[in-house]
Amino acid sequence: MCCNENFEERNKGEKITTTLDLTEISGMNFFDPHVHMTSRTTDDYQAMADAGIVALIEPAFWLGQPRTGIDSFIDYYSSLIGWERFRSSQFGIKHYCTIGLNSREANNEKLAEQVMEILPSFIFKEGVVGIGEIGFDDQTAAEEKYYRLQLELAKEAGLPVQIHTPHRDKKKGTQRSMDIAIEHGLDPKMIIVDHNNEETVKEVLDRGFWAAFTIYPFTKMGNERMVEVVKQYGPERIMINSAADWGISDPLAIPKTAVLMKRSGISLADIELVTYRNAISAFAQSGQIDEHDFIKIKDIDQSQKFASNSILRGGQQPRIDKNSIIIS
Repeated sequence: MCCNENFEERNKGEKITTTLDLTEISGMNFFDPHVHMTSRTTDDYQAMADAGIVALIEPAFWLGQPRTGIDSFIDYYSSLIGWERFRSSQFGIKHYCTIGLNSREANNEKLAEQVMEILPSFIFKEGVVGIGEIGFDDQTAAEEKYYRLQLELAKEAGLPVQIHTPHRDKKKGTQRSMDIAIEHGLDPKMIIVDHNNEETVKEVLDRGFWAAFTIYPFTKMGNERMVEVVKQYGPERIMINSAADWGISDPLAIPKTAVLMKRSGISLADIELVTYRNAISAFAQSGQIDEHDFIKIKDIDQSQKFASNSILRGGQQPRIDKNSIIIS
């Protein structure tokens, strides 16, 4: 288990070194409602399990370069409800996902039309707890078109919506995302507005939406800033996530932030809401999340296979001791 490490808070050019001891929150459970495990290694799964993460949601997202055909979307969505769920289970973590056409690729309208045709065949699959992550990137007309279409799909399916708010002109994009959702008749309690910051949080909460924050180096939201947000606004309808995508990111962002919250005097009950309970409440509206499943999945057999493949290689034994410096 990774217990002590130097953590640098690097938001807004600041560099603050803090020694974090994850044993301070030993015994707590965490739910990461936005983490792109497709881009992470099995070592990350192990570290997350050791740090108390018992369940996660993996949203469909942009893979770093444009996809060129519908088959790549089919294979990707299939992996989210197949291999990745299996891989997660091999470390005792319950895996859910949200399925959708991401905002960046909505601008390829020819391909976007094809994606919209296949989405209904995925969103009702086991483990799919919402439509996401969808919304705006450059805030183009095409992005709005496919955002609206997917909101209608979510409304018809009775599923929560996970909104990606843009990196540029975030306040305007966040307001626009909420306005359009209301226009389409969606209940704010069914919508998780993600990647918030200090500029957007008040309006999101005031309008009745869920406010999610991505704890992410350099951009989005640092965990010391997050502590101050919780102190100011309280824990209701607020949740945090790690994203942990292919960029510089940290899959242990949630337990690390929990340590800082505890040290700052935030109660354990409030920490539990922000790091665990609120995410369950929001996405359980899909009818797919049962906390008892988090316990059932702890009976791990890493020799199991999915499509004739396992997480073990050659003569590997399950549960390698990560504290050992010897790789044999």
